Amino acid sequence: MKILVTGTAGFIGAQLAHRLLERGDEVIGVDNVNDYYDVSLKEARLARLTGNDRFTEVRQDIADRSVMAEIFAKYRPERVVHLAAQAGVRYSLENPNAYVDANIVGFMNILEGCRHNDVKHLVYASSSSVYGANEAMPFSVHDNVDHPLSLYAASKKANELMAHTYSHLYALPTTGLRFFTVYGPWGRPDMALFIFTKKILAGEPIDVFNHGLHKRDFTYIDDIVEGVVRTLDQVAQPNNDWSGQAPDPGTSKAPYRIYNIGSNNPVELSRFIEIIEERTGKKAQKNLLPMQPGDVIATYADVDDLISDVGYKPATGVEEGIGKFVEWYREFYQI
Repeated sequence: MKILVTGTAGFIGAQLAHRLLERGDEVIGVDNVNDYYDVSLKEARLARLTGNDRFTEVRQDIADRSVMAEIFAKYRPERVVHLAAQAGVRYSLENPNAYVDANIVGFMNILEGCRHNDVKHLVYASSSSVYGANEAMPFSVHDNVDHPLSLYAASKKANELMAHTYSHLYALPTTGLRFFTVYGPWGRPDMALFIFTKKILAGEPIDVFNHGLHKRDFTYIDDIVEGVVRTLDQVAQPNNDWSGQAPDPGTSKAPYRIYNIGSNNPVELSRFIEIIEERTGKKAQKNLLPMQPGDVIATYADVDDLISDVGYKPATGVEEGIGKFVEWYREFYQI
């Protein structure tokens, strides 16, 4: 297939594009390669893709309406995976406008491109952060998610609402994937595993918020990519049993689906740090701190729908996954 993937210089986007190319798809990769974090890492991810003649790099900003309209009209993708976004919960407290530009305006441009160019399926990144103040565990896509705790979370909830509108009005099949704390080789430098590994290897102290009592449903990158590919291949269908008398948030009478994509196995942050210590062979110096604004105590994904609908099975345990990351980190940074 011809697939447009946004965010191909990003962590998940680059790995997904690599996988799609391996199986023979043509990939049009869109990314503005901004400096939110280390540009050289983004360029290194792209370098693994640009040598393939079925990969077309388009270095543009998804928030630019006219440019995105031109890209869709020129390449006419059959399917779209939209992963480009302004990421990060804490950065949304510092620069909220970046989230409106990339996550709201940018997503609108993607929806319009799909609508006007006969795209057969749009798969897009949502986030576990949409669960916000919810405390019922594990988180289910059939739960209400109307209490976000950060603008980042609110922007991802808005994406789901916008997607449903286009699925309803224009019969555009859309599938939203709520990612749960993705980690692994080629990961983002602003995420805990990267920060902790870097500082522990350098003998520097690490900040441990909520005294390490957080729990996260850490999900290995290969498992995430497998889930994205499987949902991409299964076009969203209407739920004929859906009722407005008892509306199900995860499905619709329109061709619209929401899935959690996680490991279904939350790990306490203190244990996560212990595994990094084991894999690096060094002890961490910890600054134990209170919880940060916008953060949540725990995430835990109910992935039953993804298992039953597309056969998703997370296969990588956190010990193995952290080991692979540390190995990649040492090799990439020659430590």
